[in-house]
Parts: sequence; structure tokens; C-alpha cells
Amino acid sequence: MLEVGIIGGAGYTAGELIRLLLNHPETNINFVFSTSNAGNKIYKVHQDLIGSTELSFTNEINTDVDVLFLCLGHGNSTAFLEKNTFSDKTRIIDLSNDFRLLADKNFKGKDFVYGLPELQKEAIKKAKYLANPGCFATALQLAILPLAAKGLLKRDVHINAVTGATGAGTSLSKTTHFTWRDNNFSHYKAFAHQHLGEINQTVNQLQSDFSSEINFMPNRGNFSRGIFATVYTKFDGTLEEAIALYKEYYVTAAFTFVFDEAVHMKQVVNTNKCIIGVEKHGDKILITSVIDNLLKGASGQAIQNMNLMYGFEETTGIQLKANFF
Repeated sequence: MLEVGIIGGAGYTAGELIRLLLNHPETNINFVFSTSNAGNKIYKVHQDLIGSTELSFTNEINTDVDVLFLCLGHGNSTAFLEKNTFSDKTRIIDLSNDFRLLADKNFKGKDFVYGLPELQKEAIKKAKYLANPGCFATALQLAILPLAAKGLLKRDVHINAVTGATGAGTSLSKTTHFTWRDNNFSHYKAFAHQHLGEINQTVNQLQSDFSSEINFMPNRGNFSRGIFATVYTKFDGTLEEAIALYKEYYVTAAFTFVFDEAVHMKQVVNTNKCIIGVEKHGDKILITSVIDNLLKGASGQAIQNMNLMYGFEETTGIQLKANFF
């Protein structure tokens, strides 16, 4: 059994991570660190876990755990690792954006590997330190990886995507209050979302001559969880060629699937799946990509990466059914 520690245990991603690890056959939760909740039962904060665990949050850290998950706000993982040192055997999986970009991947002798399994599974298997992808970045990269891998991104890429309220975290703000969010819809960080850095980095890794624009319009939806993304660009081939391209690229993917009909979020919420839809409209290809932002977009993918790093079956502990009804 792997002894697992979690830093920053009170947020949505930590709650999902705890739920998954409690039901993972190869893990034991050694501690869940939270300065604001130390001494409180975990189920007092993550109330869906009542009856599942009697663990309490702690302000003490075991530096000798096998796996450490960092569920901290962006910028805080770097600060935490500046102050805390772990044993040589400890593998670290960071769920913030601190180490995702090539310019940030090397930190105090630690070389973080970017953890998108559909992009570089073999590198993840060998990794000791891993940067888990962002939620929007996951959905959008999975929409365009097959095109970039064949050098077919020749023109600008246009993206419109909407995420649920959990994507904003647990801290209250004007745009997360029920009275603002309910029956409402808005965009934010137009053309400047922080996940664009990851997306452009991956595209250029696969297609070094890509020089066009990736235009991304992120939106806030009035639902709790999930990401629904539509991506379109010019494509010279036929619909049949496009579908074949996508199915071939994802033929060995454990959680990414190409669906022959229109896709929707209820197919993926509460799962670690990404479901892709492919359409052709004139000279444009339209790709729809849907994920659960807290699972495939965060904690589920982190477990998927842990499985790969330790040689477990990739789907262990994350074979979840969608909340379809």
C-alpha cells in the first residue's frame, strides 16, 4: 500500500482526491494537511464523506510518505516546497499551475513532467515529480492533439468553452454567489486565460511549425461541474478522414473516447472520461470535448498519473459511472 499525503485538504479538488484515494485498492491516506481545519474531522468539511472516513485534518506533515499531492492555490506549491523537504522516495504530484510550463519545470533539482497521459504516457511512467494539467487545458488539448500530431493545424484555432462553478474554487466571490450565478452566463479572461500557455506549449511540442493563433473564450456556466468545449479550425480532409484520425490517435487511451453522435456533459460528470465529438461543416472541422473539471480536469487525472507512475493498471480506482440521470 502506498502511504499518501495531501497538502491543502479543504478545497473541491482535495475533496474529490480524498474520495478517490479512500476507494483506491493500493493507497492509504497517511495525512491530510490543512492549517485552517487542523483537528476537524474531514467529513465536517467534505460532507459527502460522512461514513467513509474518521480521519481528521492535521497541521503536521509526514515527510516520508510515498506520494504527496499538492492541492494548493496557484503560486503556493512553489512556496510550500521552498519551506518543506521530503524523502528521496517521495513522489510529488502538483495540481496547481506552478510547474506546468517548460520555463518552470525545474525546481530545486526537481524535474517536473507534464502529466497529460494522452500526450506522453511513457514519460509519466518514469516521472518522480509531476505537474498535473489544468482543467480547461485538458479538455482543449484533447480536442486538438490528433490534429497537431499530424501537423494539420494550419490556420487559427477558435475555442469557446464553459465551465461549472466548482472551477472557481471554494472561496466566495461576486461571480460564485448563487444569486449571481443562477440563471446567468458570462465570459471571463477573454483570449488571455492562464491555460493557454499549456495549450500552446503542447501544440508546439507536436507541431513545431505552428504559428497561427489559438483564440480562447472561456465562459462561466450556471451549473456545478463539468466543461463543455467547442473548437473549430480549417481542415481539408473529409469527415470520415477526421473521425478515423481521432479514433486512431485515441485507440489506446484509457479514458478518452470518440463518440459518433453529439456529445453532452452528462456523459462525463462524475467520471475521469473525456468524450470527443467530430463534425465537418464546409471547410471547417468542429471538435466538441467534454470532461468533469474536478476529475479528468484535476483529481481523477492526478490518480491516473499516480497509477502510471507506480505501474498500476491505469484505470485503478477511477472507473466511475457518470451521473446520467
